[in-house]
Amino acid sequence: MQAQSPADAEASMEYYLPQDVEYDESIPTPQEVLGTVPGEWHVRHDQLLEYMHAVAEASDRVTLHKFGETYEDRDLVYLTITSPSNHNNINQIRKEHVALTEPTKSDELNTADMPIVLYMGYSIHGDESSGSNASMLVAYYMAAAQGKEIEDKLQNSVVLLDPSLNPDGLNRFASWANTHKSENMVADPNSMELNQRWPSGRTNHYWFDLNRDWMLVQHPTSQGRINNFHKWKPNILTDHHEMGTNSTYFFQPGIQSRTHPITPEKNQNLTKAIADYHAEILDKNKRLYYSQESFDDFYYGKGSTYPDVNGSIGILFEQASSRGHAQESIHGVLKFPFTIKNQFLTSLSTWQASQNLREEILNYQRNFYKQAKREGEDADIEGYVFGLEEDQARTYHLAELLRRHKVDLYSLKKDISVDGENFKSGSSYVIPSDQK
Repeated sequence: MQAQSPADAEASMEYYLPQDVEYDESIPTPQEVLGTVPGEWHVRHDQLLEYMHAVAEASDRVTLHKFGETYEDRDLVYLTITSPSNHNNINQIRKEHVALTEPTKSDELNTADMPIVLYMGYSIHGDESSGSNASMLVAYYMAAAQGKEIEDKLQNSVVLLDPSLNPDGLNRFASWANTHKSENMVADPNSMELNQRWPSGRTNHYWFDLNRDWMLVQHPTSQGRINNFHKWKPNILTDHHEMGTNSTYFFQPGIQSRTHPITPEKNQNLTKAIADYHAEILDKNKRLYYSQESFDDFYYGKGSTYPDVNGSIGILFEQASSRGHAQESIHGVLKFPFTIKNQFLTSLSTWQASQNLREEILNYQRNFYKQAKREGEDADIEGYVFGLEEDQARTYHLAELLRRHKVDLYSLKKDISVDGENFKSGSSYVIPSDQK
């Protein structure tokens, strides 16, 4: 099989979308709302919001939720995409799904009848923008595609679509790439369009890498997103990135020796099972790709690893970057629409995998928390105490951080001494090993 040349890509809905599906004409396309097809220009965050609002207004499959603002006052939003009947019962669906993570309640739930929950996140590094541009296609497809297969997927899943994990960085990069675009595209890697100046669009307003903040949770985007995560406890979280121009396409699992030792083996097995669906759709579309040969799954402060320690499955995607609208590579001229389509394709393959593996993944989530409960009950150490009277500010912020991650902790009721350290009521906390 000969791989499709990235130089053959074009910015058109016919190029991006499956053509064996009918689409609801009442759902607007990105071109109808914004005047351009994804890939002709790099989408700005305000344009992205405009399109997501338009889809939510037009479709009974989609609702839009604002959950905060960035430092530059850009709205943070996500879409909830599911069947109309699920929308009518969405609060109960969420409560039952979260109960799956509560060992005292989870045995009462029949996972055969439960929707699976996916959190699809795009472009936490703002200059890796194929993801956010692809999110418009994902939203359109899920809202407009017709047929029993699509309706079954919507009934059996709740998709939380976060179109821009870093709006300030995305906007900064879009401004650079669009400002320096030529009427006749220049693919020379030395072109100014392809060499953004510092601080680049990778980071947020304060130049912080938000893909290191899932554990630290110091920035408003991360705080809102972690709250969303624990509000829903998604089963799968996708994290769409870009890498060097001369690469191809990567999806997890990564290098096994660089996986955190407390990540369950079942998590990695399910990641591999999901990977088969990515391989299938990329093969069908004659794309080059690889897996298990690079990237770690170790630090839990990244979007693709934080879920792994919370009973979910995090999946990293890395697309070779055009870093503008077109760039020469060892595989030919890499065009922006080619990168967008790959991110769109693996969004669809993730959705398909979630359907076929739905009950197994839901059961994994339930068993993860039951096992954690047993380990806490059997632990030799009953709990941990922290907090010194002379350092109450740091104590307060550590307690705040733990609460964001839904760790149970309690104010110390009476003064105690442990290993020569004195901990006083009112300025110390205890964390029981038996959580949940």
